[in-house]
Amino acid sequence: MSENEQTETPSIRIFGADWCGDCRRAKRVFGEAQVAYEWIDLVEAPAAADVAADISGRKNIPVITYPDGTHQVEPSDADMRSKLAELGLV
Repeated sequence: MSENEQTETPSIRIFGADWCGDCRRAKRVFGEAQVAYEWIDLVEAPAAADVAADISGRKNIPVITYPDGTHQVEPSDADMRSKLAELGLV
């Protein structure tokens, strides 16, 4: 499921940019898991980079926020899948 195929309001947000390999990888993992998310493109919305930095305390991307109030920064595929399983989404 891509960011354009969401059927409900997602409670997961991915802050990233299409030029970022880790960001593309995160989108792939969520797509393969068929988990809806909101893609926040930091190229199209540069002010959102400050929001992502405030959440993570870092400038690295992607920053992924979850409905339980946690976040991940540059997570591995295994970390993302583990978090989705913890949340009961896969």
